[in-house]
Amino acid sequence: MRSLIAALLLVTASQTQALSLGAEEFAAARQLSCVLAQDALGFLSEDEYADQVDEVLGGYDAESGDVIYAKALGYFDGLMFGIVERDQPAIEARLRAFSGSQACSHHVGVHYTL
Repeated sequence: MRSLIAALLLVTASQTQALSLGAEEFAAARQLSCVLAQDALGFLSEDEYADQVDEVLGGYDAESGDVIYAKALGYFDGLMFGIVERDQPAIEARLRAFSGSQACSHHVGVHYTL
């Protein structure tokens, strides 16, 4: 019984560690969330999106890339918190504000003005 509990704790600890991010991975997740916002606004072609995602995640193994992508999706989802999903103008305004913020222009190096 003790070995089973120890094994479960080990598995849980390793999964928790896999979901935690260091400073570099956190910055990559934030950068990727900028790419997601720009894509959602229609600023990126399919090839540009693929290139930018590869630029952000290219240096990570598949498992780390998945964790970074999941964190970026969570951050992106958090941007939409409190906005009714049918309120397209509010969604676009929030995405434009984020996409045009210093966080995105600093990390992605692209700033769009429409």
